[in-house]
Amino acid sequence: MTTSRPDNNSRDFAGTGTIQDNWGMLGNEWAVEMLKQHLTHDSVRHAYLFSGPPGLGRRTLALRLAQALNCLQPLAPGQPCGSCKTCQQIERMQYPDLAVIQAEKEGGTLKVDQIRFIRQSLVLKPYQGSYRVALFLRFQEANANAANALLKTLEEAPAYVVLVLTADTPEQLLPTIVSRCEVLRLRPLPVVTVEGYLQEHGADPNNAHLLAHISGGRPGYALRLMQDKEALDFRAQRLEELQGLLHSNRRRRFAYAEKLTDRKNEAKERLRETLMVWLSFWRDILLRRSGAQTPLTNVDCAEGIEALAGKLSLAEARALVAAADGAIDQLERNVNPRLQVEVLLLDWPHG
Repeated sequence: MTTSRPDNNSRDFAGTGTIQDNWGMLGNEWAVEMLKQHLTHDSVRHAYLFSGPPGLGRRTLALRLAQALNCLQPLAPGQPCGSCKTCQQIERMQYPDLAVIQAEKEGGTLKVDQIRFIRQSLVLKPYQGSYRVALFLRFQEANANAANALLKTLEEAPAYVVLVLTADTPEQLLPTIVSRCEVLRLRPLPVVTVEGYLQEHGADPNNAHLLAHISGGRPGYALRLMQDKEALDFRAQRLEELQGLLHSNRRRRFAYAEKLTDRKNEAKERLRETLMVWLSFWRDILLRRSGAQTPLTNVDCAEGIEALAGKLSLAEARALVAAADGAIDQLERNVNPRLQVEVLLLDWPHG
């Protein structure tokens, strides 16, 4: 069993009012209500897939479902108490009938041996509760053998087993796996809702405004950013470098690509984070160029984004987004990183 820290997209679970009614979750009330209906009508599915960008509360929702399935003293049908021994153990991911399976690190690989190991325990009846729950986090990181092994588990799981997968999108998984799951696509929250959530957790209004936009309406991600100054400094540095490179010549861009992809300076994951920051910038350009009313991600760069969007055509903006997205995909395919960054930078416009 592998454990990790719970999502931050939750409030005091044993509280009152709408927060209690929504399993302590912030947003995605429709998903909680659907799961409650499955519980109260004795129609719990044998497998669920919670999809959506990280930081929306996919893992928290899965833990709440596990609590609702096994709570010792539910407040109402489908409403776990959040305070009994079982609920507390599940919250800490230390419950004997809960298995949490994931790659060793984000961006890693979930391996077939992990699936095979958990299959052996799922054939046993629950030790303490009514259901055994297996939670497969970030299942898009599973290799082909692991995905095929899970498919066999989905087909043969006993009635007392509930499998919950999380992934960024269902399209990242095998269609045969998705077709055997009840799919719940979680959606980002309005930026203003996340702003209020962050202020409740001690952020000043200006910082809450910025973080809510950067997170794209993902409260868990926004809260992590609020607690991680290094990540915010990294983002600010990369955006400053990007805007500086727009005014640089080819020689300087090549030199920057060499420095950025020097393994002594940047690990693969840091390079991926850089590309993600750049992608968010070009997406903002595309949004403004297309006239969309969607809030900007990088609101602290709004002036530069507006100016550059006025100089580029819609086709050029789309091409820049596609190039950044493609570079991230190529990085995952182990294409030469220096070469791909050089090509990317050469296609950038001159400010």
